[in-house]
Amino acid sequence: MNGHLGGTQNTLHIIALSRLAPPAKILDMGAGAGETVGLLRDMGYDARGIDIRPGNDMVKKGDFLRCPYPDAAFDGIISQCAFFVGGDVSGAFSEAYRLLKGGGVLMLTDVCFEDVEGIAGKTGFAVMHIEDMTARWQEYYIDAVWRGEECRHEQRGKCEYRMLICGKE
Repeated sequence: MNGHLGGTQNTLHIIALSRLAPPAKILDMGAGAGETVGLLRDMGYDARGIDIRPGNDMVKKGDFLRCPYPDAAFDGIISQCAFFVGGDVSGAFSEAYRLLKGGGVLMLTDVCFEDVEGIAGKTGFAVMHIEDMTARWQEYYIDAVWRGEECRHEQRGKCEYRMLICGKE
């Protein structure tokens, strides 16, 4: 499936909830084609992205589980539909925590087969906002299957879709 649940509208919503103002420095972990990086730049943020398969020159090639940036390099981290795909949800939270400055914000929307709120807390984040977007995800997923898009994953069990805004204190 291309894109992410809710598209640009969802991205604008999560950015607004973060309360980060331009020119905050934001990293998109799992940036893909770079649409969010471009949107953030257009809004006045100092944005960059990282992805194993970057879609354009705004996105650096690399593994977001081992980012080539120093500790406390960003005011915000955004990740949409990437932590689960990265294969190590706990590791992704840990890397986001490492990369954020004190007072920084993690903006996350993703498929969840694990207790992501619990993982966030164990990592050291304070969960400031949670939205259950599971019903919207189910519609999105069924539409993608209907269109013949690739929707494979090996994970089994209860699947939810969450939006989290987490702060690093």
